[in-house]
Amino acid sequence: MIKAIVVDDEAYIRNKIKANVEQYFSDDIKIVDEAESVASAIKKIKEKKPDLLFLDIQLTDGTSFDLLEQIKNKNFDIIFVTGFDEHAIKAIKVGALDYVLKPIDSIEFKEAVLKAIGNSNKENDIEKLVEISKEYFQGVKKKRIILKTLDNVYVVYEDDVLYCKSEGNYTTFYTKKTNNIVVSKPIKKVIDLLSEDIFIRCHQSYIVNKNYVSRYNKQGVLIIEPNIKVPVSSRRKEYVIGKIF
Repeated sequence: MIKAIVVDDEAYIRNKIKANVEQYFSDDIKIVDEAESVASAIKKIKEKKPDLLFLDIQLTDGTSFDLLEQIKNKNFDIIFVTGFDEHAIKAIKVGALDYVLKPIDSIEFKEAVLKAIGNSNKENDIEKLVEISKEYFQGVKKKRIILKTLDNVYVVYEDDVLYCKSEGNYTTFYTKKTNNIVVSKPIKKVIDLLSEDIFIRCHQSYIVNKNYVSRYNKQGVLIIEPNIKVPVSSRRKEYVIGKIF
């Protein structure tokens, strides 16, 4: 049985989460406690040692990242439950963590929980995932992103990504410092991870880091240092040239 704690400063949200767990996951998950603040949550997490946290971003006395920073052994999964805050959601995505939006949709809730139940590697990577999300949330200048493959979890600086190429539901990250990294994400989800002021979708299958683009030639191709050629679709040409040059 998975032990879970619900951390949210709104009682009706805590009750909604508990009701969903009781309705859909009563055989798998037991809610062992709840909290509304950073201070009370830290105490209860240390006492109850949960396997899963349902965690709001903004609490009465700080943020969930303040909370997580004070928990040394993060041997649990996290499902963030948050209102529509673009910055917070981007931070969660960058760290490859799971979330459910308020108001809680039952289908999204079930999907997030099923993923958490199936996660057998939480002690190996949760610390790093939280660290990357916290950095983005707090506005660090040199941003990092988490890239998960079948075998590994990579931490990559955005500055090191030259370009991305997508084929169906898979996207390859071409970087300066590591081997090419293939993730199981379509390009529309990859572009959501990257900074809009640096990365440009120049083609239905390509994203480029504009800082490495040296020129655009008459064949409709961007040249990335030293001599990598990336196509630009005709309908995106004006937008791409305007953003880069």
